[in-house]
Amino acid sequence: MRSALPHHLRSLFTTVLAAVLAILPGLTATAGAKDSVGNRQWVATWAVSPQRAPAPLAIDGQTLRQVVHVSLGGKTVRVRFSNAYGTAPLVIGSAHVALSAGGGAIVGGTDRTLTFGGAPTIAIPAGALAVSDPVALTVADLGDLAVSLFLPGVVAATTFHESALHTNYLSAPGDFTAAGTIAGSTTEAYHFLSGLEVVAAKRAGAIVALGDSVTDGYLSTVDTNQTYPYLLAARLQSNPSTSQLAVLNQGVGGNRLLHDFVGTSGAARFDRDVLAQTGAAFVIVLQGNTDLLIPGLIGDPTQVVTVADLIQGHRQIIERAHALGLKAIGGTLNPVEGYPFPGFWTPALEAKRQAFNQWMRTSRAYDAVIDFDAVLRDPSQPSRLLPAFDSGDHVHPNDDGYRAMADAIDLSLFRDSAED
Repeated sequence: MRSALPHHLRSLFTTVLAAVLAILPGLTATAGAKDSVGNRQWVATWAVSPQRAPAPLAIDGQTLRQVVHVSLGGKTVRVRFSNAYGTAPLVIGSAHVALSAGGGAIVGGTDRTLTFGGAPTIAIPAGALAVSDPVALTVADLGDLAVSLFLPGVVAATTFHESALHTNYLSAPGDFTAAGTIAGSTTEAYHFLSGLEVVAAKRAGAIVALGDSVTDGYLSTVDTNQTYPYLLAARLQSNPSTSQLAVLNQGVGGNRLLHDFVGTSGAARFDRDVLAQTGAAFVIVLQGNTDLLIPGLIGDPTQVVTVADLIQGHRQIIERAHALGLKAIGGTLNPVEGYPFPGFWTPALEAKRQAFNQWMRTSRAYDAVIDFDAVLRDPSQPSRLLPAFDSGDHVHPNDDGYRAMADAIDLSLFRDSAED
């Protein structure tokens, strides 16, 4: 059959096609090199969930130095900054990363200037994320980094993560991003800092822990890395078959799966905090207690959820994880009786928790289940935390309780991915 195209158009089409085919191998090679970093790949090694600050920290031409404890080390790093809840562009005047020497100090000779598309400054649009260019910096597995951020204008830090569990530093006015140490006021929150990535082996991947204050590590000892995700990361590093796995803590204190309360709901932030994490291969979901308990605490019957509602929410998380190839692991809900607020706990709410945990254990909806309830409960009073694991508020574990949670996780759940 003869082509319907006129001769001059067929000639032009042939010329353009030949030109495209000639440059295509080069384009493909360039894209492949950029995505794979040679024979290695980018993997997130640390992250927190951005939250809207109810009382934003006021920053006026000052430097923030924030300490992060990575899970997986590497020789090349890049940093994520979030303006998720900003209403105007966030201007970063300069940003640096270095090995932390403890406190507000950095290790001499390790300071690196961060750039953004080659420029030392950037204006991050409201609601957006910025990723720095890569820098060469060797950080050990389970090592500490200091990320320093100079904000040249008057800024209300509307985007933060409330519970850093690390001491961070706000300087006097001025750009101290390259300073050997920063004194000044301190904060136990992260501001604008949301993630850090390293170049790692092809078989590396990330485990994302999604949850509320128990995942976030509330009431664990500050500056000692005693949350269950940190402690899980240490266990993974001690095992050769899992040492290429990072752990990202995306817990938010007071967070619910189905409704906004403290932080955007788990269902709404799932794409940003889990699926969009570089190298994510697994998600551990520990959410539901706040969904069941908070409506009574705040006296809002319109937000009461049934066990069926909560199960449906979890099934949606599982489907969304599976759609992008992540293995979904569920955690049973810990006991909470004894929290000293009227209406927080009732026998009827305990029955809901028990029913949900029974579904978690028996439904086989999740790829695997970690029975945190069995680890943390008092055998003589199953609706209460074991006293040895109780931080004192009867809801949140202490350091020993968080360690028991991490120790209860079967590392073979992750071994297949690590050995691919």
